[in-house]
Formats: sequence, structure tokens, C-alpha cells
Amino acid sequence: MDVQARAEAEYLRVRRHLIGGCLCLFGIVLIGVLWYRLVEGWSWIDATYMAVITLATVGFGEIHPLGGRGRIFTIVLILMGVVVIAYILNCVTEALVQGHFQTGLQLHRRRRLMDSLQHHYIICGFGRTGSQVALEFAAEGISFVVVDADDSVIQQAQQLGYIAEQGDATEDQTLVKVGIHRAACLVAALPSDAENLYTVLSAKTLCPNIHTIARASTEEAVQKLQRGGADVVVSPYITGGKRMAAAALRPQVVSFIDGILSGAQRTVYIEEFLIAEGQCPLIGQTLRQAKIRRKTGALVLAIRRQDGSLIVGPDADTSLYPQDLIISMGTAEDLRALGQLLSPL
Repeated sequence: MDVQARAEAEYLRVRRHLIGGCLCLFGIVLIGVLWYRLVEGWSWIDATYMAVITLATVGFGEIHPLGGRGRIFTIVLILMGVVVIAYILNCVTEALVQGHFQTGLQLHRRRRLMDSLQHHYIICGFGRTGSQVALEFAAEGISFVVVDADDSVIQQAQQLGYIAEQGDATEDQTLVKVGIHRAACLVAALPSDAENLYTVLSAKTLCPNIHTIARASTEEAVQKLQRGGADVVVSPYITGGKRMAAAALRPQVVSFIDGILSGAQRTVYIEEFLIAEGQCPLIGQTLRQAKIRRKTGALVLAIRRQDGSLIVGPDADTSLYPQDLIISMGTAEDLRALGQLLSPL
């Protein structure tokens, strides 16, 4: 068990002991009250007062005279109360010395932060691939959470300012803990193809509509992950080889594409916009009628229809339909204006 999990387990153990001790103390007080009320025949106020001062051992004496049976019960009540109170004080001291209260506060803050995430991205695995994905998400200002089984890796991610949760991403309970039902996308970047396949299967089982992207090491793994439900499968070796070949043959093209797809110092961006039915006033219009370029400054590079067909470099007579995905290029201001034009509500 890792350090963070052990600390949380210790905190939960001490909390259970404290709750148990408090419940025992309450039960002893209740027993005392019922005895003095039902057996001794005192009023509820007198019975409660007697039970409390007896357990507090303040030495105020008896409210009403007690017989031998009543005094024996009071002695037993005092001994029981002393043992339980000593137990509670021991638990509190342990929690203070070991820092369990601080662990509890951190755990509470982390859970509140996790519960507040909406439409976020889940990065499973914070190795070389996952850390690079996190870096790009951070540069884009995307809300995301990192999941990894290694506690030292989680601490590294937290030091970078990322929201991170220790756990096995292949297990359903871990994915539920990081809000799989509220997430927009899951990136499976774990070291092995089998782990990524299990993660995708778990994610699709819990949330069938979630968009999943998986890392694969071999062509065979690519096919298995696609059959397992992954929407996009990326092989770093295959993709890296293609990019190296492109960089050798068309270096300026690769440099331009890299400059608009990633990095925090970009001035030109490529973004996609979905035309939602009932929200976009341009539905049914052609690009000439919509005057997107003139109104926003953004350039429409391609349009993907709802049936999956792709129109590259659409001309002025291309019409816009519901569920069209518009791929555009422009500055941040251009794309922001295009978003407002397509969805003014």
C-alpha cells in the first residue's frame, strides 16, 4: 500500500474509533439517565444531570439519596465513563500527533474539488505520454484529472499544480471516484496495452458515451483497442515514425502544423465547432450567405457531415446543416467570434 493510501486508511481508522468512542459514551449516558429515571424514580432533568456529573467526575455529590443498589450502579457508571473518555482522549491525541486531522482536511478538499469537476478530461497514467498530454491540456486551460497507481507520480503531478488521484485506472471504483459519469473524455496512457484495454472497457461500461483515446504499442494492440471501444487509438511509434518522415520531407509544413496545434505561445489556432440544431442561426445557409470569414476573420478549413463524410476546403456554395462539425483556423479572437456566431445563445 502506498504512502497516500496508508495515510487515508489511518485517518479513516482513527475516525471510526472516535465515532465509536463517542457512541459508547452517549450510550453510557443514556443508560445512566434511564436508570435514575426508571429505577430511582427521579425526574428527567435530575436523572440527566446526575448522569452527566457522574461521568464528568466533578464530585458534586448525589442529587437525591441513593441506596446501596444505586451507589453500586453509580460506581460502575463512573468506571465505564472513565474508560471510554480515556479511550476518546487517546484517539484524539493520536490524531493530533500523527497529523490525521490534517490528512482528513486534505482528503475532504480533494473530494470537494473532484466533485466540482464537470466535462473534464481524465488522464490515466502519468508517464512520458500522459505527462505530455497533461502539459498540453494545461497550456489550453483544459480541466483535467490525473490517475496513476504510483504515489510518487501522483505527488509529482500535484507539485505541478494538477488535480491527481492515486488509484488503479482499470478498476471501476477509481474511475467513478474521478467523475467518469461527468467527464467529456478519457485518455488511456498507461504503460501496457492490456491496462489501456481494460481501462477503455471499464470506461465504456460505466459511461458508454464518453470519448476515449488510448495509447497502443503495436498494430495488433491498435486493432484490439478499437474493437474494445476506443474512439481513437494512437501508437507513439507509428505516429512518431510518420512524423519523422514528414519532418524530413516537408519540414516547414510540419513546423507550421506543430505551431498551430500545440504549445502555449501560439498566435494561430485550429478549433472545431459543432452546429447544434435549434441554436445556430446559420443552418440552411451557404458559406457565402453566412459570411463567416468577413464577420469573424476565421477560415473554414473543412466540414465533417453527420454521416462522417469530410468536405476539405469547402467552397462558397457549401451549405451548413445541423450536426455539422466545422474545422476552422484563426486567432483566439477570430475563433471566439465564430463560436458566438454559431451559438449566440
